[in-house]
Amino acid sequence: MINKVVAGADEAIKDICDGQTLMLGGFGLCGIPENCIAALVKSGVKNLTCIANNAGVDDFGIGLLLQTRQVKKMISSYVGENVEFERQLLSGELEVELIPQGTLATRCLAAGYGMPAIFTPAGVGTEVAEGKEVRNFNGKDYLMEYAFEADFAVVKAWKGDTAGNLIFRSTSRNFNPVMAMAGKTTIAEVEELVEAGQLDPDHIHTPGVYVHRIFQGNNYEKRIEQRTVRQKEVGSH
Repeated sequence: MINKVVAGADEAIKDICDGQTLMLGGFGLCGIPENCIAALVKSGVKNLTCIANNAGVDDFGIGLLLQTRQVKKMISSYVGENVEFERQLLSGELEVELIPQGTLATRCLAAGYGMPAIFTPAGVGTEVAEGKEVRNFNGKDYLMEYAFEADFAVVKAWKGDTAGNLIFRSTSRNFNPVMAMAGKTTIAEVEELVEAGQLDPDHIHTPGVYVHRIFQGNNYEKRIEQRTVRQKEVGSH
């Protein structure tokens, strides 16, 4: 069995080069590859195209790469929490492609399945459809959307083993598993790394065949993007 363990984030991302396309897992700030993002910032790699559901916030997640102007293009579904992202978009410094969330997920899935394209009704008749082929099936129009082509997928899992098998928890399962399938090279950082054979096969979400490098991360902040709590009622206990 192949041991896919590398020493840490710096080694895992060492051959990510200027101008490449990266998939970055996570949903909001949940399940993002914090260690790899920090290593990318430190590496100084630039002109990246980043595919991610969110663009992080100003001082965390992909927002750190935006602060240092390392991102040339952002392909995302939701970007409303990042002031620096907004500034770069409005000033023309950053190229942005906004994609319906389901389309984003399915284009990742298509890449993992080896499918060149998908057809979806999402975006028909809107600016999302500009320049894209529309095909009619059974009286309904669908857009043709191409599968993503990412040089690297960078994901974060709760637990993994030395063969690259991964288990995700809760909301982090939204985009990490489909992105892990889709990268030409997939890098996984995990909270807990165990020996091959120690994970229950029935609990594995991403088989190790999709993962090329794995390491145990550390010092995870796990920030909450928006914390909303109910005001305590007067006289309540």
